[in-house]
Amino acid sequence: MKIGVFDHLDRGRVPLAKHYENRLALIEAYDRVGLHAYHVAEHHATPLGMAPSPNLFLAAVAQRTRRLRFGPLVYQLPLYHPLRLAEEICMLDQMSGGRLEFGMGRGASPHEIEYYGVDPAEAQARYFEISAVVMKVLAGGPLDHEGKFFRFKNIPVEMAPLQRPHPPLWYGAWNANGVAWAARNKINVVINLGAEGARRVTDGYRAAWQEAHNTAHGTDGSATPHLGINRFVVAADTDAAALAVAQRAYALWHESFFRLFDLHGTRPANAAYPPTFDEAQAQGFGIAARPEVVRDTLMAQLRASGANYCLCRFAFGDITLAESLHSLELFTETAMPAIAAME
Repeated sequence: MKIGVFDHLDRGRVPLAKHYENRLALIEAYDRVGLHAYHVAEHHATPLGMAPSPNLFLAAVAQRTRRLRFGPLVYQLPLYHPLRLAEEICMLDQMSGGRLEFGMGRGASPHEIEYYGVDPAEAQARYFEISAVVMKVLAGGPLDHEGKFFRFKNIPVEMAPLQRPHPPLWYGAWNANGVAWAARNKINVVINLGAEGARRVTDGYRAAWQEAHNTAHGTDGSATPHLGINRFVVAADTDAAALAVAQRAYALWHESFFRLFDLHGTRPANAAYPPTFDEAQAQGFGIAARPEVVRDTLMAQLRASGANYCLCRFAFGDITLAESLHSLELFTETAMPAIAAME
């Protein structure tokens, strides 16, 4: 069982320059304790995401870490020119010694896409075409492509990723729809659901994986990709201390999450985060407690969900750097060894 971190890099209550430096210091700690990967979201025109250019932030991550893998979860592909994105993917992978994880999606908010002049009704089609072009570039050139949105003829390809044929692929899953496609294409998934809903996704993924990658002579030799669940995690010396931090920080995070939707009088199609941390914890989206309670709760959820990747959010809302570092220290000492030992 591997353990990673998901981060919206949402706005806190410190100046933005300090916010970036605090987060990079925390990411250095993730590297030191041996976490598997750091995944950052991409958002625009919203306090939910202070990394609207994930590659710019991840270039700093590449230089501040040595072992930690990292990547976007996800690039909002409809907003990118595929040639430029592919070249930047290659740069990041080469600059980091092959530590990039490539998450891709169409974007969770239609409002963010509209701000860039992209019709949300075209987002899915753009996502599929841009992903296809990027994968062609990563495979090597020259590039030829004839599509609805992009046309390329005999374009030289001078860049290549260090990881061949490409960095590991990631996709965010809100339900069981689409996991067969992810399984056929050997794509890692992160599931934003409670344990029961996540179990439907992991069972569906494994069934599709078995069908796609078992042959008459056995399996094709591929290991099952990561099937991750994503949880808010706060560990402290007492349950009450942890809960106080989580309640305060979640309130700000929740406000940021819904800011654009409130502005437009809409609601996200695939996110039903409750308004308080107490409700989120009751529904299985987070845990704030003593480290041994965090350990036992996460292990139970991992078993129930069928996940093989534990993705934690140690920083959200206005959690301070000191609070996150203390939470990480307690988690590393008590929860991490037991979770890492799970099959």
